[in-house]
Amino acid sequence: MRRFIRSVLLTAALLVGAAHASDYVPPRHEWERRSPTAAGFDPARLEAAVSYAKQKAEVEPADLRPVLMAAYGAKEPNYRILGPLTPRSEASGLIVRGGRIVAEWGDIHRVDMTFSVVKSYLSTVAGLAVDDGLIASVDDRVASYVPGPWYDRPHNGAITWRHLLHQTSDWSGALWDVHDWADRPVGDDPSKRALHAPGTHYKYNDVRINLLALSLLHVMREPLPRVLKARIMDPIGASPTWRWHGYENSWIELDGLRMQSVSGGGHFGGGMFVSAADHARFGLLMLRHGQWGGRQLVSRNWIDRATRPSPVKLDYGFLWWLNTGREAIPAAPESAFWGAGFGGHYVYVDREHDLVVVLRWTPDLPGVVTRVLAALEPPGGSAR
Repeated sequence: MRRFIRSVLLTAALLVGAAHASDYVPPRHEWERRSPTAAGFDPARLEAAVSYAKQKAEVEPADLRPVLMAAYGAKEPNYRILGPLTPRSEASGLIVRGGRIVAEWGDIHRVDMTFSVVKSYLSTVAGLAVDDGLIASVDDRVASYVPGPWYDRPHNGAITWRHLLHQTSDWSGALWDVHDWADRPVGDDPSKRALHAPGTHYKYNDVRINLLALSLLHVMREPLPRVLKARIMDPIGASPTWRWHGYENSWIELDGLRMQSVSGGGHFGGGMFVSAADHARFGLLMLRHGQWGGRQLVSRNWIDRATRPSPVKLDYGFLWWLNTGREAIPAAPESAFWGAGFGGHYVYVDREHDLVVVLRWTPDLPGVVTRVLAALEPPGGSAR
């Protein structure tokens, strides 16, 4: 009987310990490493996945100005760089499982531009506004929250927060001296494009994302980097090196204070400059449904909503990319989601495999993730 009781107690202790281990989050300035074998990987296959990521990296030229001019300048009327740039150097990345770093390469603490991955951070700031009751419903018209000329016409006045978050607003106008139609223009004369009813047409558009950032600034009445720092980045132990920039002309006066409205990408320069290690902490927060060390930083409900498909674009949520139908990454589960940015920046979140993958300057996310998943050992067997 004593032996039975001792066995039960030991089993309970192991279960408690396993649950505690699965909840591990790295403290500030520290991060536990775990060997591939201990994390459930075949070491040789995981090394091959990392080698593939390194081979696919694109880091030349270092100066991003000609890169952006080549990508956008020839196509977009009056294209110009309005925000700061930082040169690229070596590629970097991390693979995190069970909250521990299993593989890393490059300088994971180097601060780089991250382009549109910042959209997923912006989505999280919107979630904080909803959690706090500052936005009662994502289906409310933004015009009822934000004064000024941006939503004063009938078409723009019908736009809701959901439309902005799904990139289906089809907002029409100019912000920070850039017209909506000049961003990834379509047609022979994009300035005379037909308008789509808000919520019916998806268009990836940084001008409208910047409008979302400006609208959230008006609602939160505080610079968004300060909100993100206090509510998310400091609690998850992020470094003090990240910065979230706007443009040279994206300043407003609010409550008698001069504030900069930040950019939701690096299309025109600016946006978030951040390290791979800080990205991984953010990805781990999303993996854990917004909870960090027992604290709910952003509601699970918000993250669940943010990672549901838009009715107009099934592989997109509230500024997160989705693996709906397993079309983007067939090897990955349908529940996987990620933030993505120009030049090969990714924060991939996979709860089914307790996995976060961060890539910097490596455009082939599907190729890397497919190889990482192939390196996982099935229970009780050899690697797949």
